[in-house]
Amino acid sequence: MTHDLILDNAPNILVVDDDPGVRRDLGAYIAENGFQVFCASCATEMDQVLEDHDIHIVLLDIMMPGEDGLSICLRLATNPRLQVIMLSAKGTDVDRIIGLELGADDYLPKPFNPRELLAHIRALMRRRSHPLDDPDKPRDHCFLGWRVRRARHQLFTPDGVLVPLSVGEFQMLMTFMDRPREVLTRATLREALELDDKEYSSRVVDTLVCRLRRKLELGENGQNVILTLRSEGYMFNAPVVRQ
Repeated sequence: MTHDLILDNAPNILVVDDDPGVRRDLGAYIAENGFQVFCASCATEMDQVLEDHDIHIVLLDIMMPGEDGLSICLRLATNPRLQVIMLSAKGTDVDRIIGLELGADDYLPKPFNPRELLAHIRALMRRRSHPLDDPDKPRDHCFLGWRVRRARHQLFTPDGVLVPLSVGEFQMLMTFMDRPREVLTRATLREALELDDKEYSSRVVDTLVCRLRRKLELGENGQNVILTLRSEGYMFNAPVVRQ
């Protein structure tokens, strides 16, 4: 499904939902707003679309027969080129946090206004294209033997092993890289990630920080390089060298 007025540099979007009405209506609305849209009813169809087309954003329903959305999200999180927005009738904080911990870049509970979804899609587009690909900034950031390649959205351990990061995790890491040993409030981090002002936005920040901590595994005696400062925010407590 496509539309004649495709936006310049607009991402290809894949809608994965077992409800044919959702695929039809949501796909049509997104296409009408200038995006190229593909649809899949299950994990098998999704995998085929991903193999045949260059997809940038996946709108992923959780409740599906066969492989469910959470399992799919966990698989997709290993691909740094993909951004995932989870869509689910389960809208509790716990459900949102689980989706984000599994690698989703955003989460939108059903029912939602299609215009709100469009705003989330555009926020993901800005998150990927604006701060991360700034040609005037150094390409690599190094800290404690680790290396971050900004232009390729890659993180390498001191041993040279590539660590997969979601777009949200990478954006969070680069925010810390640009402001090491500086206290960053949750509001500052929400703004950097272009999250909205909903109540769960701070939980999204906390979840991304926890995911980064697990992947970095830095510090001696179990200490983390990302410090939590009570009532203040977070601080990346390591020197960063830009190359």
